[in-house]
Amino acid sequence: MDIKLNFINNSNDTNNSSVVIFQKNVATNFDETAVAWKAIENCGVGDNHPFTYPLSSHVSASDSWGNYTPKLAAQNGNLFHVALSSSGTQLSLAGDATNQAQIHVANELPKGAVNASIYKDGTLLATHTSIAPGQKAAFEFKPTIWIGVASQVVQGQVMNSAIISNVNTELSLLGIAEADIIMTGGGPGGNSAAFVFHLENIVFA
Repeated sequence: MDIKLNFINNSNDTNNSSVVIFQKNVATNFDETAVAWKAIENCGVGDNHPFTYPLSSHVSASDSWGNYTPKLAAQNGNLFHVALSSSGTQLSLAGDATNQAQIHVANELPKGAVNASIYKDGTLLATHTSIAPGQKAAFEFKPTIWIGVASQVVQGQVMNSAIISNVNTELSLLGIAEADIIMTGGGPGGNSAAFVFHLENIVFA
């Protein structure tokens, strides 16, 4: 089931700030880059921006020759592998991952690194680059989203660590079917309040 979310700008923002939403891949170390899953732009004070957080995910891979595989439906506990078939590089479901809370992508090509990517709602959520032959990537996400104000963020692109470190609001979606995400704070001048995000009007699944 998809979670219906509605971002509402109830702030005093005067800078037309962009809001970024992303998830962190907790299967990797803390140095791992994060991707701007949603970037909400030009959402004025009093405006709202509805969007969907699907529980389902898709996985794709690309190889060192610049080829991209089709996106395949993926769920926790799935193991996928990138292997050489008679027609070329292919991504396919290969059984069960060793960790049932994770999605694994193994590089079984004889040579050449691959990149593995996870998508939600058709937009890039996370990526793992330079997976060497014989290695595998692991993806695991808590049922939470990170949200904050950020500049120069492009939806679907990797964010730099400075942006990620400035975003410190984590909202749990566990057991939720619908909710409003309310942004408050902000304002003109040097004495403006910090932006604050919280959930309201929660409908539980």
